[in-house]
Amino acid sequence: MLRPKRLAIFEACGIGIVSGLAAVFLRWGSGWLATQRINVASHPNMAWTLPLIGLGGGWLVGLLVEWVAPSAAGSGIPQVKTALAKESVTLNLRVAIAKLLSVILVIGSGLNLGRQGPTVHIGAALAAQFDNWMPTSPEYRRQLLAAGAAAGLAAGFNAPIAGILFVVEELIHDFSGLTLGTAILSSFIGAVVARLLGDRGLSLNAIMAESHAHFYLQDVPFFLLLGLLAGVLGSIFSRGIFTSVVCNRRFLKKGLPWKIGLAGLVSGLVTMLLPQPYWDNIGLPEFLRQGQIPWHFALIGFLVKFLLTLIAAGSGAPGGIFAPALILGSSLGFVVGTLALQLQLMVGVPLGISPDISPTATYALAGMGAFFSAVTKGPITAIVIVFEMTTDFNLVLPLMISSVVSYLTSDWLYSGSIYNRLLSLQGIQLEQSSADDGDQRGRQLTQLTAETLMQPKVETLAKQMRLRDAVGAFARSHHRGFPVIYQGKLVGIVTQTDLAETSRQPTTLDRLTLGDIMTPHPVTVKPTDPLSHVLYLLNRFKISRLPVTEGQRLVGIITRADIIRAESDKLGGYERTIGSTHHPSYVVYRTQAPRIGQGRLLVLLRNPKTVPQLMRIARAIARDRQYEIDCL
Repeated sequence: MLRPKRLAIFEACGIGIVSGLAAVFLRWGSGWLATQRINVASHPNMAWTLPLIGLGGGWLVGLLVEWVAPSAAGSGIPQVKTALAKESVTLNLRVAIAKLLSVILVIGSGLNLGRQGPTVHIGAALAAQFDNWMPTSPEYRRQLLAAGAAAGLAAGFNAPIAGILFVVEELIHDFSGLTLGTAILSSFIGAVVARLLGDRGLSLNAIMAESHAHFYLQDVPFFLLLGLLAGVLGSIFSRGIFTSVVCNRRFLKKGLPWKIGLAGLVSGLVTMLLPQPYWDNIGLPEFLRQGQIPWHFALIGFLVKFLLTLIAAGSGAPGGIFAPALILGSSLGFVVGTLALQLQLMVGVPLGISPDISPTATYALAGMGAFFSAVTKGPITAIVIVFEMTTDFNLVLPLMISSVVSYLTSDWLYSGSIYNRLLSLQGIQLEQSSADDGDQRGRQLTQLTAETLMQPKVETLAKQMRLRDAVGAFARSHHRGFPVIYQGKLVGIVTQTDLAETSRQPTTLDRLTLGDIMTPHPVTVKPTDPLSHVLYLLNRFKISRLPVTEGQRLVGIITRADIIRAESDKLGGYERTIGSTHHPSYVVYRTQAPRIGQGRLLVLLRNPKTVPQLMRIARAIARDRQYEIDCL
């Protein structure tokens, strides 16, 4: 059997490959469809097709999402955060395929959303499917989802480091070795696949590699101003997305196809009235970077993009806000840089901006990071994404100044993650305080090992014991199973069921021994194995007890009741001395004959704070064994 740690690393490689392939297919598909849309609308007197394409494409997207995978709606980041918080959310291959196809249609139809955010959702969904095929423990599943999200973002932006940082900074807040290891591995492989198949090879990212950023001391006030403006406008943007979603739910009582279709219609109508460079969502940043349009055109582009993104995101269309945030930031940076250059020329004071260098070489790129930081509340990710896109070290300091200032400003004006606020509309609370409490409880439980869970005083039976003697041993004990020992070593497990099947014939009771009916080579754990591995084995093999061994020597045994007791003690702050002989703090056992079901569980409750956790575990046991529950 593959242990979960090895399995997680093996799956991380596969997750990186399929996430990279999905990101490449998404880029090719959306690019091809968007090109066909522009080609059709570029013919004389054919601009009127833009709103029709938006309406039809949006309507088809809504049908696809409603019929195939409703959880594929939106950017996908909230769904991934929900899954990582171990809440119930659908993530599987069906969701990944629906998300992939719907995002291609959304971008190809002209809605102002991006493809990089959805690659996070697609990567996590593919990771969840891997875990469905090869199940591991819940904690390892969470780490695989994080690896899938990292691979998706890394492949979408060709930025492997940013993929890792986004997962740590925004999604999982986990710095454990296995989490980082699987995320790094999958992120690296996803980026390699995306680069190899993306016509760029393994060389540095060539999207904006020709930019030559400049930074002088005189620029600092303007980058502070850029960060301040990005923070203010980014907070308005985040608040606008939340308001747009609320308004769509409250006032637009239509199905998802009509909501997305109307958003596509409005986007097409507005786009039709603009010059052709605005028709292509990808081409606008290139014009801004090269300084090929006047600053007031960039300002118009900012306002239009701002409005259309709010409309598209509020409709529930599958698509992300990463790319729109970067484009809005580049427009804002272009305007600030141009005004700074004009101010230098007007006052005659050298401000460090050379007229020979386009202000977008630095300001537009710094604006991308600043606006991204303000919207996602992830300044580190913003800095690294833009740096990996440009590979220009001269840009690092401007990025740091503008991104940190924008983050502080945005968080002061509109605190909290936009994704958490969107989840709150669904009744899911992932506030930081709750997350911290959950992390603390999680850390407490992850400290539990098999040694702290087990009962060291174990009743055992000898391999050579006759079945008649074994029947008496079972009759004198409340246990339903015993470890079988031979020469001081664990050789098997015998249960009441095993004994009942062979003791129906009296002649076998004196003729057979436990060695003839026991289950040999039982599943065991080592004293150092964590609680997650113990639970994984109990659930994976549908067993009720788990021997703890050092080598082949039996040192203890773990039952589900022991786990309930240990978790309750840990959460309630009660410490247990290893090796003590006292009874468990919480005893769960069968009592009088039940009215319904096959047995009855009596749950002794001592600490009110741990009652919810205890009852969830007791309900699971009762449901599995068809027992009633009595609480005392």
